[in-house]
Order: sequence, then C-alpha cells, then structure tokens
Amino acid sequence: MSSVFLRPLGLAALAAAIPVILLYLLKPDPETVSFPAVEFLVGDREESRRHPALRRLRRNALLLVQLLAIAVVAVSLAAPYVPVSERRTVSETVVVVDATASMATEADGATRFDRAVRAAKDAATGETSVVVARDETAVLTRRAPAAEAKAALDGLRVTDAPGDLRDAISRAAAVAGDDARIVVVSDFASGDWRTAVASARARGYAVDLRQFDRGGSANVGVVGYSFANGTVTVRAKNFGNAETTRRFSFGEVTRSVTLGPGEVATATLPVPAGGGTVRLSPGDSFPTDDRLAVAAPEDPTTDVLVVTNDENRPLITALRVVRGTSVTVKNPPASISKSYDLVVFSEVRPDRLLDGTLQFARETLSSGGGVVIQAQSNLSAVGYGDLLPVAPNGTATDPAVRQPDPTPITEDVTFPAPQTYVRADLRAGNALLSTVNGTPLLATARLDGGRVFYYGYPASGSSFEHNYRYPVFWKRVVYELTGRRSLSATNYRTGTTLPLGENVTVRTPDGSRRTSALAFRRVGFHEVGERRYAASLASVAESNVTAPSVTDDGTSAVGTDAETTTVPKKLTPLVAGLAALLVLLELGLLRYRGDL
Repeated sequence: MSSVFLRPLGLAALAAAIPVILLYLLKPDPETVSFPAVEFLVGDREESRRHPALRRLRRNALLLVQLLAIAVVAVSLAAPYVPVSERRTVSETVVVVDATASMATEADGATRFDRAVRAAKDAATGETSVVVARDETAVLTRRAPAAEAKAALDGLRVTDAPGDLRDAISRAAAVAGDDARIVVVSDFASGDWRTAVASARARGYAVDLRQFDRGGSANVGVVGYSFANGTVTVRAKNFGNAETTRRFSFGEVTRSVTLGPGEVATATLPVPAGGGTVRLSPGDSFPTDDRLAVAAPEDPTTDVLVVTNDENRPLITALRVVRGTSVTVKNPPASISKSYDLVVFSEVRPDRLLDGTLQFARETLSSGGGVVIQAQSNLSAVGYGDLLPVAPNGTATDPAVRQPDPTPITEDVTFPAPQTYVRADLRAGNALLSTVNGTPLLATARLDGGRVFYYGYPASGSSFEHNYRYPVFWKRVVYELTGRRSLSATNYRTGTTLPLGENVTVRTPDGSRRTSALAFRRVGFHEVGERRYAASLASVAESNVTAPSVTDDGTSAVGTDAETTTVPKKLTPLVAGLAALLVLLELGLLRYRGDL
C-alpha cells in the first residue's frame, strides 16, 4: 500500500495504453479517391477547405481521449484515497501486548512489560481481544468483556525469547471486527512492524501505538556462543555509548574484557562437569542477556573397553581422539574389574573369549550402555549370541555398496566397499548400510535397555580406516550408543522448539507440564526424562533494547470510548465517473467523425 492508493497494483492497467499507441503508429493514413460523378453531391463543404493540420489534430484528439480513459480506469482500479479525520465511538478493542525479551528491561523499579500491561488494561472496552507477541503469536481472548480481558492480562508474563511484533499486529487485524480499534503496547525495539501497522490502517482500523522504551541505554549483553574441545566461547556486545569493563564468570574461572561503544568481546572458558551458568557482571537494566546457561554431562568422561586379541590400531586411535573418552584395551582371556559405558569387540579369538566377558557386555547394556561388534572372517564361531544383530553366513569379496540414507551416524560419510566382508542376514534392529545384495555392513538394535552396533568392515581389507571422516564416524558411534550428546546438541537459543515425538513430562524454569514439543521460552535449564537442556537468549537484535521514538499519528489517547482517527476516504466512485465521461466523449468524437 502507498500513501495515495489502497491497491497500487491496479496501476498495471496502464499497460493497456501500449497496444493503443502501437495501433495508431502502425495504421496507415487514409487515401483520398475522387469520384467526379458524386462530387456535385458533396459540393464545396467546409470540411474540404479545412487545413490538414486541423484534421490531424482531430484524429490525435481521439487518441488523447482514449489514453486519458485508460489512465483514469487504471487509477480507479488502484483505489485512490485521501486521509480524513473521523470521530467514532469505540465498542471493540484489540490489544497487542509485546511479551518479547526486550520488554524485561528495567527502569525505576519496574519493567517495560509491567507498564505496558497497565496501559493495555486501561485500553480495555466492552469487547476486548488480547493478542500476545512472543516466540509464537497467541490470542488470549476474543471479544471478551473488559473484566475477562484484564484477568487474562494479569496472568501474562514476559518471556526470555525473541518474537514477531509484525505477525501479532497482522493477527490483531484478522481478529478485529469492522469498527474495532487496535492498540499496540511495545518498546518497538526490533522487527519490521511498520508495514503491518500501515496495512491495518489501510483497511480502516484505528491503530494506536503506545511505546515503553525506558532503560537499557547502556546495555551490555551476551549475543552469541560456540563450543569446541570442552570449552565455550562467549561473545558480548556493548550497546551503550561509553567504554565499559565486564567480567565473565563460569565455575571457578573469571575473564575480564573491555568494550568500546558498539564493540564485541569474546572470552573462552572451560565447561565444568554438569555445566552451569556463565554470568556477565556487573549487571545492567536488561538482566536477561547477562547470563548464559550451559548444559553439560555430569560425568564428562566416556569409558570405553576394547576387547581384542589383535589390536586394530586405526580403530583404537579413532576412539581415543574422541574428546572425553578413556579407552582401555583388554586381551582375552582377561578379567574386567570396573564398569564401562561402551564395550567394543574386535578381532577376538573364539577360544579365548570368556563367558564372563559376554555377561559383562550384557550388564553394560542393562545399565544403558552400548556394545560394538566388528566383523571378522570366523564371526559365527565367536559365539556372541543375541549380542550380534546379524546372522553370519560365510564370507565374500568385492561387494557393491548401496550408499545409506542420512542418519546421525552415517550423515555426510561416504562408505567405500570392503575387499572382503561377512555375508549375513539382519535378524534384529535396522541396517544403516548394506551391500546391493542386502548384506548389512552397519546395523544397530536395542537390547536389554542399551544398544548394540554391528560394524561389518573387517580389521584388514578396507580403505575406510584411512578416510578423513573415519574418526568422525566413530565419534558419532560412541555418542549414539552411550546416549551422549555434543554440547551444541544440548544448548539452545530461546524462541526455538525441540520436537519430542510424543507427550512427555518436561521440567522448565516455569514448572512441569506434558507436551510433545519443548518450547524454550525461558533462560535456564529444561529436563526431559534423563536429558538436560539449556536455553539462553544470545540475540543481537533482542539485546539492542534501545529504540527510536515512535511518532504515532493514528488515533487519540487510549482509554476513551470515543476517538478521532485518520481513515482513508476512497475516491474510486469519483474517478470511475470521470472514466465514464471520457468514454462518452470518445463516442461523441467517433460520431462526429462519422465512424459511428
């Protein structure tokens, strides 16, 4: 929408002038042929004495009228209007309340949100709808009595997440009745909300903008983070106009940084067992971005046992380079005296493997751990029993491999064909990688509370162990079988949602509830069963809590039953009448010329 037309696309009808002009340019001039036999009937008419220039002018006058008619019709389709003032009684109000994180900015003992809610309650009329702008726009009430709308506003809380004010204003226009007024209470600190306001006003709604922007002029906040090698790198930005010093504190470690106006500083801190909260001090008037919650395992070490009679060095090396793993190698027969999170069987001699070692592997599964079995030529003779998700059936050479669909283990990994392999049939679980004849090369299955994994590449006769993705593959196997997650997979930004698949009980900073999708709306820790997640704001746009002053020329003050509002007065009937007159003028010219 423009400041002149409600439907500017209607001006596209001006294109109709192009074929008219082309027709006039291409049409040949008429040729005069004299007929002496009838000249005495025509006589010496004034028309024949008229100057040729005047005849061309008459023809061009018709072209001008036709072009003017096309232009006026196009303007009519574009719905021209002029803004006029109109006073009317308000019976319905739609209140848009900004509940995004920046509204938690404090000034003089109260937040922007507190002041905005008070203004929203004052705006309530006989029929009041309440629309909330947060990570997901919500409609709390629809045309409810003032008392009910005020009760809904009393129960509303500011979130720690970004949101979309534009979407909330658009939703308000969709909810509003024909004579409703829309009242928006916000700091208007971020987002492209102006287009939604202009669109609502073009539809005839009075839109009243109420700004609450006190505080936050010297905000310094966490705007980003990343994880690498057991550390977290935190980025903070100074949104103020003066140089300042801040301290990052995480566990027993503290880092100090100095930031000039608009500068970003970083600090890298080790992540302690169990994680915790990175704090930025001293605090300021926007405390939401002064902390970063970090979820990490209580025990950062994954204990891996490799059972082998012929050490596969590439495999053992790949396991040892996984950060946080402690790898122990045992040569059967050998006693095992401690518990492990993952047991890996590789190149085991059948006559050396003890029943006690197999029982230990089952106990590892029962405690939620994992078991890996690597293929070998005499695999069926080892006696793994139900620990093996495939049924071996001899060996073969040079298979063709069907590349797998992406999974957490196989994604972005290209698997070569082994020179030799064990023919087998899948008897439990799922095959992640197979030969073209259906023999599983990678397979996984659940057993006794844990997970077993079949690795169908023998210790020799494969180039995969020299692939640069080989260590990445084994890191994924370790994480998947032991239930470990990377730090990036357990730490989220507020405003995002984690699908859970089914309704489960989740524990959040706001309390417990059952849901099939965990929405991170609050900075802090969230738990789903045994898994622990963290959420933090870390948003440059939301931490920039300062906003230019909003000049509102839409309506009168909030809280009155009558208001003076600027509305568009449509000029379409007037322009359409002018188009009709031009059409009549064109018909008159054609009649005068004798073409009709």
